Amino acid sequence: MAEKKYTPLKFPELKGLKGISDAVLETHFKLYEGYVNRANKLTESLSGLAAKGEAAGTNPVYAELTRRLGFEYNGMVLHEYYFGNMKPGGTPPGERFKKAAEASFGSFENWLTDFKAVATMPGIGWAVTFQDPRNGWLSNHWITLHETNNIAGFTPILVLDAWEHAFVPDYKANERAKYVDAYFSNVDYEAAEARLNVK
Repeated sequence: MAEKKYTPLKFPELKGLKGISDAVLETHFKLYEGYVNRANKLTESLSGLAAKGEAAGTNPVYAELTRRLGFEYNGMVLHEYYFGNMKPGGTPPGERFKKAAEASFGSFENWLTDFKAVATMPGIGWAVTFQDPRNGWLSNHWITLHETNNIAGFTPILVLDAWEHAFVPDYKANERAKYVDAYFSNVDYEAAEARLNVK
């Protein structure tokens, strides 16, 4: 069986973001690499247990490693979406994104207000605009940790990391709203639009 291994993606183009320092990004990239490494290690460990015939729900080691897998994998993938939908100076929202937001929220402004409200709720996690593949509708969701509240089968369109490591020490822990504004000054709506499946 071929070895399954992920390699951390690189995002050198993110240097010079407005309001999000290169120092915070460097720390963030290292944290992301940790998720990739742990996802690889868990996959390797679980494959090893399966090869030894120890893949059983009654095996506490197998069960706990399997439960941890969603946290590490989603930590890896959500960071890739997050880094991938930013660029220095951002890009303006395009017509496709605006139309999708309008169809789902009544207006682009309503979508943006709703997203920012989700992004500034107390707690640790993520704010994500998902698209329902059945009807194309957009909806904003709070993802607790990395794996709780992800919508099965929905496509992440715009992803914001709301964990404190994404903005401290650039901002104080109670200044997430300032970070959210900085994030939106760097949003690459072209990348978000590329994720849309227009109906």
